[in-house]
Amino acid sequence: MKKWLIAPVLIFLFCCFSPEKITWVALGDSITYLNEHQNETGNRITKGYMTMVTEKLPHIQYINQGHNGWTAARIAEKIESLNLVKADVYSVFLGTNDWWGGRPVGTMADYENNTGFGTLYGSFRIIINKFRSLNPDAKIILITPLQRVDFVYIANFKNNAYGSYKDKKGQYLEQFADAIKAIGEREKLPVVDLYHDKKLGHSKLVKFKRLKDPQTGQYKNYSYPDFVDIPFNPETDEYPYPVESIAMTYDGLHPSDAGYEVITKKLVKILKKM
Repeated sequence: MKKWLIAPVLIFLFCCFSPEKITWVALGDSITYLNEHQNETGNRITKGYMTMVTEKLPHIQYINQGHNGWTAARIAEKIESLNLVKADVYSVFLGTNDWWGGRPVGTMADYENNTGFGTLYGSFRIIINKFRSLNPDAKIILITPLQRVDFVYIANFKNNAYGSYKDKKGQYLEQFADAIKAIGEREKLPVVDLYHDKKLGHSKLVKFKRLKDPQTGQYKNYSYPDFVDIPFNPETDEYPYPVESIAMTYDGLHPSDAGYEVITKKLVKILKKM
């Protein structure tokens, strides 16, 4: 091939075979929000799942719509003020705060009848309707909450919560995950089921929790489930999750780099098909 023909051919090949640019809006709570806020984790993470995904799929550009501490109910209630934009792909990663906040999961009838943000089912109907109003052809991905053990906020020990190994106000976190899966099945939407992923099970989330032995008063490393009934005093005790305890989460709830990598692999698998 003559040299003067090489450049036009390369340009043609690049234009024809390079992936089309895709805009992805990731809607979620603190697990999504923290992607750009590593300092709020005590720099225990280096990047979140959106950054990891776009490193593997550079034709995708993301918009972080993570809202720290928000429930699906609050997202649905405030949906018109979130400045959501038209995108090619939307993902929803919510539910863990609804469970902890005692919000009712509801039933599929709440979704089908669009009963409002009083339940998780109703909240997801509002969210999905909003996405479809912005772009009827957009792909929508649902992500279930992952399991959680005892959470202690690194910047405020008084902000703590027990794990999903027991119920909150008569509801288990698994019910919220199952509701999201049911919505995905009804709407024929892909679902990233983190709750039932064995890599993210309760025993995998932290290597141990460092607590005072009730008998001796000396600090001891307790693995799950041994630490469940050991008391933690936020007023006097040291932070129970030192760096060496980090596994799939760094604080019992929020993913570590390793946890985000698990989420990323699942999302990349779906996004490649899109």
